[in-house]
Amino acid sequence: MVAMDTPNIVVIPAAGAAPAALRLPVEGMSCASCAGRVERALAALPGVESASVNLVSATAEVRGAALPPAAELVAAVEKAGYRVPAGEAELAIEGMHCASCVGRVERALAAVPGVVEASVNLATERARVRTAGPADPALLAEAVRKAGYRIARPEAPAPGSSDGQGEAATQEARATPVAKPRLSSEARHLAIAIVLAAPLVLPMAGMPFGKHWMLPGWIQLLLATPLQFWLGARFYRAGWGALRAGTGNMDLLVALGTSTAYGLSLFHLLREGTHAPLYFEASAAITTLVLLGKFLEGRAKRQATEAIRALQALRPATARLRTAQGESEVPVEQVAVGDLVVVRPGERFPVDGIVEEGRSHADESLVTGESVPVAKDVGDRVTAGAVNAEGVVVVRTAAVGAETALARIVRLVEDAQAVKAPIQRTVDRVAAVFVPVILGLALLTLLGWGMASGDWDRAILNAVAVLVIACPCALGLATPTAIMAGTGVAARAGILVKDAHALELARSIKVVAFDKTGTLTVGEPRLLEAVAVDGDRQALLALATALQQHSAHPLALAVLREGGQSVPASELQALPGRGVRGKVDGRLAWIGNRALMQEAGVAVEPLLPRAQDLEASGHTLSWLAVEEGGQPRLRGLLAFRDEPRPGARAAIDSLRAMGVRTVMLSGDNRGAAGAVAQALGIDEVQAEVRPEQKVAAIQALKSGGVVAMVGDGINDAPALAAADVGIAMGSGTDVAMHAAAVTLMRPEPRLVADAIEVSRRTTGKIHQNLFWAFAYNVIGIPLAAAGLLSPALAGAAMAFSSVSVVANTLLLRRWRPAADAGQAP
Repeated sequence: MVAMDTPNIVVIPAAGAAPAALRLPVEGMSCASCAGRVERALAALPGVESASVNLVSATAEVRGAALPPAAELVAAVEKAGYRVPAGEAELAIEGMHCASCVGRVERALAAVPGVVEASVNLATERARVRTAGPADPALLAEAVRKAGYRIARPEAPAPGSSDGQGEAATQEARATPVAKPRLSSEARHLAIAIVLAAPLVLPMAGMPFGKHWMLPGWIQLLLATPLQFWLGARFYRAGWGALRAGTGNMDLLVALGTSTAYGLSLFHLLREGTHAPLYFEASAAITTLVLLGKFLEGRAKRQATEAIRALQALRPATARLRTAQGESEVPVEQVAVGDLVVVRPGERFPVDGIVEEGRSHADESLVTGESVPVAKDVGDRVTAGAVNAEGVVVVRTAAVGAETALARIVRLVEDAQAVKAPIQRTVDRVAAVFVPVILGLALLTLLGWGMASGDWDRAILNAVAVLVIACPCALGLATPTAIMAGTGVAARAGILVKDAHALELARSIKVVAFDKTGTLTVGEPRLLEAVAVDGDRQALLALATALQQHSAHPLALAVLREGGQSVPASELQALPGRGVRGKVDGRLAWIGNRALMQEAGVAVEPLLPRAQDLEASGHTLSWLAVEEGGQPRLRGLLAFRDEPRPGARAAIDSLRAMGVRTVMLSGDNRGAAGAVAQALGIDEVQAEVRPEQKVAAIQALKSGGVVAMVGDGINDAPALAAADVGIAMGSGTDVAMHAAAVTLMRPEPRLVADAIEVSRRTTGKIHQNLFWAFAYNVIGIPLAAAGLLSPALAGAAMAFSSVSVVANTLLLRRWRPAADAGQAP
């Protein structure tokens, strides 16, 4: 497994005309100015249309229609003073025969975004790939497959033998470099820093009581020097990288501040001897406290990203493959679409697929947020990452790797965490000038105190305090940590937010427009009545079945479930928002709503009284007509009913309690739409609305504030895109989910209110974090310039400003969706 500290390079394929994107890890960043410098370096490259850096996850995302090679991206990051960790993968390839095969595989691998170099050895039939960041074996294997070759599968291990498993583990280790144990290293360095700094700092505790005792100067020098130049080397390296790039960062401020205090002490020690006024304790305390702050900050940041790590950990590393030779455990990357995979009780499904044998329940809570296990029988779909409860099942693989639902969920969450919220742009502009302003204030403090009092030692110490209390790091962490925590808890609840802009905007939603069928209702209408003009119900059903035999519309499926005798049909044409037209037995026929009947010139008066009664009682109607003697004649009508979802009423009540107005936009007749709206307590109903009219309705609703649209069908996609915030039901079509900014992973309307609530809480945390980040600087810098803060105290304040910001963010993890509690938020 790849640790979160060194995230995988991720390739995001272009959707339609959208530019492709590449996300790669960046090491060495410590504050918002670092992130801004990397962004500018990447954005300056030809072909890069935009660059976004997430300080918390230490990743950079670049987008463009024609991105430059990975080597150029890596070079730009390194020129800016940072580093992209290298990864290496070794692949066993089958099917190569000559040098041209080698060249083809090398070119295919080199074309994979993120690959810096690819080398293929024909004799050993192996390829070695060097990447910008840890290698992604699935991407590399797909490139090899498209070139016409295949990744070799290891032979199944003999029973009781561990050789096969060892080889698989070896291959996995080659493909994913071992993560550095950063946490243990930081803890070890912090412990050493505390041991070295304690003898220097503890004697200061007696000063308020009139006791002043310090170690001899040369011993202080021996203790402070490793702190300054060994444990503090990270600040020099990062600060020097910032200077080389013509900018500054937090590390530069710390390096300048501690070096000044250390240098002043060394100067006095060399000039006046061991009893001279020394300030080694200031540099030691600053270094130790900053290290403590970075250690605590690192722990908090890892907790803020636990949701995405939990999602990534869901996919098993191996799968039990069934072949003609028997069952064998193989790396999950070697499972192909169509393969049979055996899943035992208590194991996680390694792939998306269809149950071929067996019966069980699946715990999908970490994938969809659904806490109740879902029954799985032959023919049912299962999702990678879900837990198989009690039965052994055999699954026919439908999707693997990056194409599984789990991988798409992880990608959506990562995308949301990678994109900056609009408010972060303002913070970035502040961070860009922050360090130069602080350096200027420190210089003014030095000159002001020195010339006013003549005490240049005190002037230097006050200037050092100004340098070290300034914290651009807190500014840089304020927004991304909240975005990561917010999208993380939302994903855990089954709410996938595509980008930070949608997350920030959702808090301001004033109107929520709902589609009816499949969104507020179950989406499985039942045919309750068939009224034929001539009384021949079976003939009427046969006509309806013929016209709708290829349709996936919920009403059509209800007709097909009746199993009516179908008759030959041809030239079938779907008429969006109206129905279907075609030829049955050579005659033109129609099935659809009353608008279609009017369009075709069909007189509906014979059944109008019955139709009005059915509509008034909440039924949805489909009218049928056939051409007779050159004229369209009414043949009958079908009445359907779709029950509201169990949580729909609670969803509307929750939104009303939040001050949000609800609207139903439905293509159904006014009677059926009005009956559902009345049962659920919806504020406004717009019925008989075509898909293109829904867009106009959304535009009109925007006059009342930010509008969200909730839908699940293809016909809802335009309205989802037109709304300020589109919310798609995960049970709906892929088109709807692509058009929406938010996807609800289970068909639970109450999650709409939860999505707004988590947006409000997340943006609230962003504002709180920014307040505290600015407050530390606005209050602390003047106090330090006025000489009211010692350098050690200033260092402590700076260190804990970042910790407090991230700790405040972690309170978001306590949020739980009201949909699970069955009550309004």
